[in-house]
Amino acid sequence: MTLLELLSSLLTDHTIRTVASGTAILGVVSGVLGSFAVLRKQSLLGDALSHAALPGVAIAYMLTGSKSPAVLMLGAGIAGVLAILVLLNVTSRTRLKEDSVLGIVLSVFFGFGLLLLTFLQRNPDARQAGLNTFLFGQAATLLTRDVQTMAVFGGLALLLVLVFWKEFKLLSFDREFGASLGLPMRGIDILLTTLLVVAVVIGLQAVGVVLMSAMLVAPGAAARQWTDNLGRMTLLSALFGALAGVAGALVSSLGSGLSTGPVIVLCISLIVLVSLLFAPNRGLVWNWLRQWRNRSRLRTEAVLENIYLMSSQHADPTHPHAVTALEAVSGAGNVRRSLEELQRRGLAVPHSDKKWSLTAEGVRSAQARLQPAKDADHE
Repeated sequence: MTLLELLSSLLTDHTIRTVASGTAILGVVSGVLGSFAVLRKQSLLGDALSHAALPGVAIAYMLTGSKSPAVLMLGAGIAGVLAILVLLNVTSRTRLKEDSVLGIVLSVFFGFGLLLLTFLQRNPDARQAGLNTFLFGQAATLLTRDVQTMAVFGGLALLLVLVFWKEFKLLSFDREFGASLGLPMRGIDILLTTLLVVAVVIGLQAVGVVLMSAMLVAPGAAARQWTDNLGRMTLLSALFGALAGVAGALVSSLGSGLSTGPVIVLCISLIVLVSLLFAPNRGLVWNWLRQWRNRSRLRTEAVLENIYLMSSQHADPTHPHAVTALEAVSGAGNVRRSLEELQRRGLAVPHSDKKWSLTAEGVRSAQARLQPAKDADHE
């Protein structure tokens, strides 16, 4: 299947279009809300909340006997909010640090959820079949009503982000200043964390509790490499999340053995890798190139100064010197390349006897570089 045929399936194939729409909604919501978690260095929070939602799914089914997405999402949301309350109370009433409490909440809630799922699977009633798909997700089973439910909950979450944009911005960058203005920062913190629960809830059916943390962290982490502006970061994060969701849905449609959730996570991981390597300001490749250029420039300037200092021992400042002599003074590494760079800039010229000398412009450039050091010595 060609790329054009794959893209056209978004318009012609109802199943692929439904799955891609649901995963795109998940990517946008988790990307926007996850940006705040990344900035607040609370990446583990998304992991804890996603795992904490599992017992809520099981209990909601046990109480209602329904596998309706709205019912199960409500149960997951209540479990997530309960996890938030446990986290806040334990952190405020004990000496335990937040990361330790997050690990405890994650383990206890997830273990309890697995216990409930095991109990339900041993129950002779077959209606509970499919609940274990919430572990790793099953996006291929998304229906139109599921996507509509995700869109409603996700839209409300994004609307609240827009309404409380300034407050969330203060919470992320200067909580103390926000408190000094009289804002209820603890309540705003709870609201933002609750919205993270919403993002987790709408993603359970698509990618599951195990992989949902990647959808909350990865888009924001990738977007952070490209910009320092919060608004642009959240937009980029939403774009990366939606792109990963749609790409994962399309790629998983190519083969019967490809699960959509893991493929989505692989797609967003690829976006993170590309961002880490090639983002203009923070990309590792560009940083390496900048460091290489800086080292090359410093070596070239050192060779220029050494030629001038050697020539200053003669009456003529453009007196030529052998390359071997320059290598002895400057070190053998890349002296010839530095000389070629000086020649390109019109600061040095080669001679037929493998010697090099400065041009008049090269002399002036070397003098300008060395003059501040001479003035400092005189002082």
